[in-house]
Amino acid sequence: MSDPKRLHPIAVLLNIIKSIKELVIPFLLVVVIPGKNEGIPGWIQPLVIAIIILLIIVNAFLQWLRFTYRIEEGEFRIESGVFVRKKRYIKFDRIHSIDISEGIIQRVFSLVKLNIETAGGSQADAVLSAISKSDADRLNAFISEEKNANNPSDRDEVADNEFAAKSSSVFKQTLPQLFAMAATSGAVGVFLSGAIAFISQFDEMIPFQRIFKDYEDFIEMGTFILTLFALVALLAVYVLATLSMVIKYASFTVIKTDEEIVISRGLLEKRRLTIPIHKIQGIRIMENLIRKPLGLATVYIEYAGGSMEDKESLSIMLFPLIRKKHLPKKILEILPVYETDTKMTPIPKRALSRYVFRKFLYLIPIIGALVWFFRPWGYLFFLLVPLAIFWAYMQYRDAGWSIDGNLLLLSSRFFSKQTLIMQRSRIQSITYKKSWFQNRKEIATISASIKSGVTSRVGMVADMEEKDCLIIKSWYLPEKAVDSQ
Repeated sequence: MSDPKRLHPIAVLLNIIKSIKELVIPFLLVVVIPGKNEGIPGWIQPLVIAIIILLIIVNAFLQWLRFTYRIEEGEFRIESGVFVRKKRYIKFDRIHSIDISEGIIQRVFSLVKLNIETAGGSQADAVLSAISKSDADRLNAFISEEKNANNPSDRDEVADNEFAAKSSSVFKQTLPQLFAMAATSGAVGVFLSGAIAFISQFDEMIPFQRIFKDYEDFIEMGTFILTLFALVALLAVYVLATLSMVIKYASFTVIKTDEEIVISRGLLEKRRLTIPIHKIQGIRIMENLIRKPLGLATVYIEYAGGSMEDKESLSIMLFPLIRKKHLPKKILEILPVYETDTKMTPIPKRALSRYVFRKFLYLIPIIGALVWFFRPWGYLFFLLVPLAIFWAYMQYRDAGWSIDGNLLLLSSRFFSKQTLIMQRSRIQSITYKKSWFQNRKEIATISASIKSGVTSRVGMVADMEEKDCLIIKSWYLPEKAVDSQ
């Protein structure tokens, strides 16, 4: 595989689409907004548009023509660049994960996109946007084989042709579970905020006044009709957000091999992510306000990989939706080192007043400003007080910690409850601190961080027993130094 190879020619189209995405705002400004400067001929704007399109097409073709990849001397080598030639050499033993995905365009031509990642960075180390499935499988198998050949402890690892025999499907999300996951997720908020943000970019271009010139008559239809219209609009957004999540995570499957976890999902865009088990730093269990009462949770893998260019690779979903009672068994099948079913030690009752106090510390000035500027309706904002007390109680109730052998569990809540499970050897640092107010009540705050993507994932429990903080400190101290403030 030492001969340089080019991507499939359809990569030219993919490069064009990528360039248009990057230039969408300035391109729309040129296309949508007509020239207002007097004395400029009308043919100037079409000429500018034609030149921009031509430059995008030529640049996309040159990018494809100048991009080659090959395997040589134990390295994956890429040469690219239209005017400035760039050469990138990636050693096999530095590769953390291989991500194979199929977008709509790739699927039409039976192609895939292959991302090769080493340590977490601002972008993937190598991106092959359009190669055949057979080439992707050969690359994956060849790289794995070479890595195993260079590591004596892994020489018994079989190659691609024995993958099925050495692997087993340990989790598959059913369609009803996917709908339940999508319906109870926060996707509707993201979907709605994204739509509002997009529309706000073009509020000066869209003729809202002409479209809603009869809005006075619309308002006269009455409160009931307006409320019904708003509910129907929200329901439509909710359904669209739910369907988008189902399409994104359709056919979600987790396959376990001796050394790797392979996660595949997607209906329109198929994706397969291979994660080395030894790169996993911890497990994060998330329970939002809807799922927790139903005994449901979402589980993520924290691992030393991913890139800022691909946000999803920074937070790998292991179980989109699973019942908490089934979680210990499934974790035992996939990652036995993280198997735990211990009960969390709660924080003391005297910490509840501090959780409530912190909420009022921020809430009172906000309520005061709202009451002042929106009188008399502003007094309705005092209804936020019982909500704040309930929120503080939920945070207090879900805070806790546990030590189980070499595992540390820290549980806390902002909006959703988070339980972070960390191996002692993977913890980067532990910080134990207490303020003057905490010192009076003999409580303290402890936090632990692990490597996650390009940054760190931090678990923190506020206002726990000071003696419990010392227990965690003495458990961790033989391995690392502890920061104390």
